[in-house]
Amino acid sequence: MAHSKRFSSFVLLFISILAVSTAAILIRLVNDQVSALVIAAYRLGLSACLSALIYFGSRHGQAKPNKRQFIWMAFSGAFLAAHFAAWISSLEYISVSSSVILVTTTPLWVALFSPLVLKEKVSPGFYLGMLFALLGGVVIAFSGPCKLSGSGLACAGKMLDSSPETLRGMLLALAGAWMASGYMLIGRKIRAETDNSQYTLVVYAFAALILILTAVFRGEKLYGYSPRVYTIFLAMALIPQMLGHSILNYSLKSLPATIVSIALLGEPIGSTILAIIFLKEIPSMLEVIGGILILVGITIAVLPAKKPNAA
Repeated sequence: MAHSKRFSSFVLLFISILAVSTAAILIRLVNDQVSALVIAAYRLGLSACLSALIYFGSRHGQAKPNKRQFIWMAFSGAFLAAHFAAWISSLEYISVSSSVILVTTTPLWVALFSPLVLKEKVSPGFYLGMLFALLGGVVIAFSGPCKLSGSGLACAGKMLDSSPETLRGMLLALAGAWMASGYMLIGRKIRAETDNSQYTLVVYAFAALILILTAVFRGEKLYGYSPRVYTIFLAMALIPQMLGHSILNYSLKSLPATIVSIALLGEPIGSTILAIIFLKEIPSMLEVIGGILILVGITIAVLPAKKPNAA
């Protein structure tokens, strides 16, 4: 019975990784018609509406968050809004594989700042993992002006002059990872004190409000899109956000956090495969090598230290 339950948990985990892997593909289908801010606003706004249905349909006398918790939730929402705005913008400049791999470095930044914010110690392999990840980032940076072939590495012109879009996209994806780490650090600090559905609703609502107000201030077009665009907006909220992340949260109840963290590294792999199938976007050899280095680095960094055997 326990074996069957564990197998079911792994199947659900696989489904959740597949679901979150669709996010970049869905964004690519509309980012030539809709700005990053508006895409992020719709994704989180619709997710907030769905979260409200879940929360008000299942609550059983949960206590309302106090002022301190509410303020922390607002900050969490601000970080989440900035994460999506930056990461979605990166997809305008770099490939799906590079963007998703760079934003997946979030666990590294969480581990880096945890000693300061949560007073947690980093794992012994963290610094080695960070070194691998940084090396992978450098390799991806060279993937714009440089090509790796059987005859060796060939670069066209000066790197900084020949690939401003690659560098801009990388910085936006990394900014998305930094903002996501802030969101996760606050979540680890406050989630234990609040109901999960309540926390999700408030954070999504704050994030959506910030994005909508920013879009209005910048004069972005918020409505008047085709039915196809609105369908993709709804798919973003339902598949990667609600289905993917909800199952991930459920998986944490039945599987070790380390397994779930490492499984999340399947997102850039899944996104890359989907991009090849649906967008005909094939990553370069340098992007593949850089991505592997980053994924290896994250794995080394998040693996816990082995406990010494008892004498």
